[in-house]
Amino acid sequence: MPSLMLSDKKEEKKMKKKIALETPELDSKKGKKEAKLKFSSSDEEDSEKKKSKRKEKKRKAAEDDEEEGKSDSSSEKKKKKKSSKKVKLGIEDVEVDNPNAVSKFRISAPLREMLKKNGIEALFPIQATTFDMVLDGADLVGRARTGQGKTLAFVLPILESLINGPAKSKKKNGYGRPPSVLVLLPTRELAKQVNADFETYGLALGLTSCCVYGGEGYSAQQNSLRKGVDIVVGTPGRVKDFINNEKIDLSYLQFRVLDEADEMLRMGFVEDVEFILGKVEDATKVQTLLFSATLPQWVQNISLKFLKKDLKTIDLVGNDKMKASNSVRHIAIPCNKAAMPRLIPDIISCYSSGGQTIIFAEKKEEANELSGLLAGSRTLHGDIQQSQREVTLAGFRKGKFSTLVATNVAARGLDINDVQLIIQCEPPREVESYIHRSGRTGRAGNTGVAVTLYESRKSSISRIEREAGIKFEYLSAPQPNDIARAGGMDAAEKIKQVCDSVVPAFLEAAKKLLENSGLSAEVLLAKALAKTAGFTEIKKRSLLTSMENHVTLHLEAGRPIQSPSYVYGMLRRVLPEDKVERIEGLSLTADKSGAVFDIVQSDLDLFLAAGQKNPGSMSLEVVKEMPKLQEREPLPQRRFGRGGSRFGNGGGRFGSGGGGSRFGGGGGRGGRGGGRGGGRW
Repeated sequence: MPSLMLSDKKEEKKMKKKIALETPELDSKKGKKEAKLKFSSSDEEDSEKKKSKRKEKKRKAAEDDEEEGKSDSSSEKKKKKKSSKKVKLGIEDVEVDNPNAVSKFRISAPLREMLKKNGIEALFPIQATTFDMVLDGADLVGRARTGQGKTLAFVLPILESLINGPAKSKKKNGYGRPPSVLVLLPTRELAKQVNADFETYGLALGLTSCCVYGGEGYSAQQNSLRKGVDIVVGTPGRVKDFINNEKIDLSYLQFRVLDEADEMLRMGFVEDVEFILGKVEDATKVQTLLFSATLPQWVQNISLKFLKKDLKTIDLVGNDKMKASNSVRHIAIPCNKAAMPRLIPDIISCYSSGGQTIIFAEKKEEANELSGLLAGSRTLHGDIQQSQREVTLAGFRKGKFSTLVATNVAARGLDINDVQLIIQCEPPREVESYIHRSGRTGRAGNTGVAVTLYESRKSSISRIEREAGIKFEYLSAPQPNDIARAGGMDAAEKIKQVCDSVVPAFLEAAKKLLENSGLSAEVLLAKALAKTAGFTEIKKRSLLTSMENHVTLHLEAGRPIQSPSYVYGMLRRVLPEDKVERIEGLSLTADKSGAVFDIVQSDLDLFLAAGQKNPGSMSLEVVKEMPKLQEREPLPQRRFGRGGSRFGNGGGRFGSGGGGSRFGGGGGRGGRGGGRGGGRW
């Protein structure tokens, strides 16, 4: 596929600027000379060489203006008329404009007004790069990082082509007309979102569209098709059904678009997509556009089989290793499953900046359980009825709730500008999933944060770094000062929002508190902020598993350590068995010279003393900064160890240890010990 080389127009602009500046000098008439003086005084401000001359020219121009004001009005109008064209030409050419401004493209006035109404005054790189090519009739394969505006890259030129471009003469009109455009997308949510863009901008041009997808009845969608539409947007399965039932006529099709083509491959739509594309007998009579964040082999094969030979390829990623969005801050935080329910609210407090948050869980059951623990959150996954999913998404877009817990169904196409934070409960198995999940934030020119929680012993973090071309910031869980600072800022905003009319009712109580407490006003206010933020005490977290009231220790043996069992053996020789059993998250360091693990805060003195008694065989110290760890599969769990629910320290997938309440206590590796439950959850 030939790659497009974008031409640089800097030299052309310089020539225009030079011509615009030199043209007035050819005029000898007084009116034109005045225009020259005025124009030069504004355009030569950046020239250091002519600073002294500029002041003199301004003075003369001012004198000329004063004299001109005394002359009759007809003479003044005549002079202005003579000079206006040249002045206008110079201003346009010299003015430093955004090269991607909407006004630079062949976009009609109604569509331009609609873009302005939606706050769009300049096109994104993928949109600016592809606009003319699509409008001029080229087949296209477009690749850009997620969140960079691929949708409008085909919506805008297609709409313009149907009204003012090559497709205008071929477009059918009237009741029952067949579609001119077919757009295929992998999910219902993405199809509805793209259709919404076609509806919004197509309305300005008198074009109609409809969206067809599974999970809804046929009748309403079939009625829309029977009445006739210009654009059909849908998922492959439902579109295929309508074609087989002869409800969609593709004989007058002028555009076909595959958006998120790589995701169609992942979701198993290969046969359906090829069936639909194959229904167009003569590919030379239809324009095909393929957009994708990545270009796996199947996508390349599709382009060779169904696109014209002279297709254009736009790759705004290229050989750049960074495939994930570069407007997103990528953070990795170690976290034991048992600590997750308490940790996630604090991550939201510290990193969401008051915006919305999407949390990704790997399984539907996990999403349901986690959503039940986060106040005001909602769940989104494949088992939820389509009507409820639409209500949930609409509420999230409108800001009715700030936290959405979802499975991978929300990883593609959700274009919500206020999503500030993405939390992934564990690293996804596929790197492409990470790219698209993290791409739900930092969209449309905004910035965002993507936090990935991982267990050090079975992490694929380094593989994601390598294949997605990103660099994680390896941070520990939010610590007491971080949480208090974030909570205090939120609490301060809440206090500011208290209506002034309420204050007099509390002044007397405030005065008595200030007089009788023996505390300063600053201390009392700090306590009020803490209470408002929900903090009556702050518990420290470990650096390794993020568990509260735990501390991370670093053991060095003075010799290479080949396995975790060797570390357990060393500790059992100097510590009671029950204390060793309560160790959490033991992992070897990458250099194999030591290991790190978490212990209960109350056991710290006992462990440090044991290390001091055996200085020749091992040393133990509190970790202040996490060393690099080996990535490996965790040790198999003991058969009778961990019971309980997914999220509890009572065991199962999200917990370790014995019984207790859902988020309650439980012991160590073998399930011994009592409850550590209670607390905030």
